[in-house]
Amino acid sequence: MISILAQERLLGAALGSVFVGAIVFEQRMGIYKSISTSTSPQEIKEAVNGKKLFVDLPYLWNKSVDETLGPVIAYLGSRGW
Repeated sequence: MISILAQERLLGAALGSVFVGAIVFEQRMGIYKSISTSTSPQEIKEAVNGKKLFVDLPYLWNKSVDETLGPVIAYLGSRGW
């Protein structure tokens, strides 16, 4: 027979796995719901598989750099740099 301590650890691991699984499932459902309805299922499938992401990667990189460093550039420009 298995000891009480081992039973408690197994129960804790099982409950923890279920809890984490539920959280991951809820987050994935939120992500899928946040995708706009104008996006076709084919575009979603391509984005998940990484085909379209590779094409859009330079644009996304430039956009993120502009948004991140935009205030710094504006500040330096106002100081005459």
